Amino acid sequence: MEILAFGVQTDERPLLEAAFDAVPGGPSVRCLAAALDHDTAPLAAGYEVVSSSVNSVLDAGVLAVLARGGTRMVAQRSTGHNNIDLDAAEELGLTVARVSRYSPHSVAEFAWALALAVERRVVRAVHRTRDFDFRLDGLMGRDLHGLTVGVAGTGKIGECFARIAHGFGCRLLGWDVAENPACTALGMKYTDRETFFSKADVVSLHVPLVPATHHLVDARALALMKDDAVLVNTGRGGLIDSAALVETLRRGRLRGVALDVYEEEAGLFFLDKSLEVMTDDTLARLMTFSHVLVTSHQAYFTRDAVGQIVGATAGNVRDWLAGRAGENVLVPAGRPPSR
Repeated sequence: MEILAFGVQTDERPLLEAAFDAVPGGPSVRCLAAALDHDTAPLAAGYEVVSSSVNSVLDAGVLAVLARGGTRMVAQRSTGHNNIDLDAAEELGLTVARVSRYSPHSVAEFAWALALAVERRVVRAVHRTRDFDFRLDGLMGRDLHGLTVGVAGTGKIGECFARIAHGFGCRLLGWDVAENPACTALGMKYTDRETFFSKADVVSLHVPLVPATHHLVDARALALMKDDAVLVNTGRGGLIDSAALVETLRRGRLRGVALDVYEEEAGLFFLDKSLEVMTDDTLARLMTFSHVLVTSHQAYFTRDAVGQIVGATAGNVRDWLAGRAGENVLVPAGRPPSR
């Protein structure tokens, strides 16, 4: 049996192939660089199992095309699944699985890499020195030690981020629906939304994207933030109202912003758009600010984390073929083939 994997990155491919080859006689994998969407869904005809990437589009229309083509299972290679219409999948009889966990250190460490790069003006400094401009004008940063760091979402990744902040000697504020005892042991003080945004010098987002957190950082939250605060998002793009963020930056507020995700990143991130006109005016405007750093959803992209992701994905497929439903199953609708 062969499955079809969409949106496979060049560095990810050998790890994904090895994960499926690890069990002799098990399913093999065919890898495509293109993400799964309305244009590419017909390519899955004849494949009982497809694997999707985080920026794939799996709305009701795409899922219907998959089902008509014979697909019975979707194995997403990510923890987030806000791109999948789970109700439509259930109606169509499709099983949907995800990766419920992978190395939280990958995202937490990258979030701090972004925070440091913004706070210490690293990108601007590198651009200057490449032109042999070695002035320090405009490059003065702040010590992280003693700053107040706000962690929105204190699950596995948020906890790792908080532990690093604690190592820097930062004061910790938390915002979440439930307190994490490991974070309170670090000295984290949980508070309400208004206090959280108004008191933090650095705000880092690690909550899932659900209706209650959509545009968590909206115009009101941005107005509460300090003029010299740093905002970091390695969670999901929809956590920030991008238009409101642009307006805030235009008024000269915020010391810096680091975004590894963007709410309209589908069809942009993971692709080479360097020879095309950028039609997303909001993203283009964000990238004109010298103190805004944008990366292309790479926080998770370490060999450790990707290895865990592809290993779990291969395991999800094998479980489905064996008639087992593990913790990663979101929709247990489809039945495995009888062989």
